Amino acid sequence: MEFQKYQHIERFGTDEVENIELGTVYLFSKIDGSNGSVWKDGENICAGSRRRQLTLEDDNAGFYDYILYKNENIHKFLEKYPQHRLFGEWLVKHSLQTYREDAWRKFYIFDVAIEKENINHENEFYLQYLPYTEYQPLLEEFNLDYIPPLAIITNGTYDKFVSYLEQNVFLIEDGKGAGEGIILKNWGYRNKYGRQTWAKIVRSEFKEKHAKIMGAPEMLGKQMIEDIAVTEFCTVALIDKTYHKIITECDGWSSKYIPRLLETVYYDLITEEIWHILKKYKYPTINFTTLRYFVISKIKEIKKELF
Repeated sequence: MEFQKYQHIERFGTDEVENIELGTVYLFSKIDGSNGSVWKDGENICAGSRRRQLTLEDDNAGFYDYILYKNENIHKFLEKYPQHRLFGEWLVKHSLQTYREDAWRKFYIFDVAIEKENINHENEFYLQYLPYTEYQPLLEEFNLDYIPPLAIITNGTYDKFVSYLEQNVFLIEDGKGAGEGIILKNWGYRNKYGRQTWAKIVRSEFKEKHAKIMGAPEMLGKQMIEDIAVTEFCTVALIDKTYHKIITECDGWSSKYIPRLLETVYYDLITEEIWHILKKYKYPTINFTTLRYFVISKIKEIKKELF
């Protein structure tokens, strides 16, 4: 089996996850580490980051070394279930640093998938995600770390879901607040494009959104569309996650990484959010040079200590 990228988690409220709340929804803690995957290819144990397959020479904060040499139970799991692929979070320090000391540098599984061949396209494969009720006993069998559900809610509402943001204390030190956010999974759901996907509500973005609603003046008609898009979609969470990922990969921060920070945030905004921007604002004409200017300005505002 080859490397396969984990699906993008969509913001709750976008049309990509419209009506995901209808039916049975499992709420999971969103933890702030580095995305990882593990699978078996023939006799070899393989691991990946969010975007690439790893090697010992091109690792991701020691994740592949951990999988290869320090977690025998994952090897045993894949010996018994070689068609399964594990997705999870490798908990290394990013923006949120209030996790318990004994929680760091472990792999917390949040999805298990089986690779299936597309019957309509020869040699094309897709991932079928197993429901929690199916994969949880398999992980328990080998004592693997995983993220349990916070709640199971039928036909929930936005207000009901966000009430769990402050209850998300999975792996958090006592008295150190709540975690990064929550993930909504509905295994019976397909969006209007026919895709199975999950939704997220990020705690810092939720606070930003409500601060804007309560305190922002009526300026929408006087702002450039590029400014509006960056204000809403280039969030503190996105900037901080990129900043801390660079620190992790480069063993510290240096001013020479500023161009990488600026371009990576801009790249992620374009690749992950442009569809939502177009849909929300009725397909406006966007000047990408202007958009990049506002992204850089937002980064300088949020991370002013770096400049």
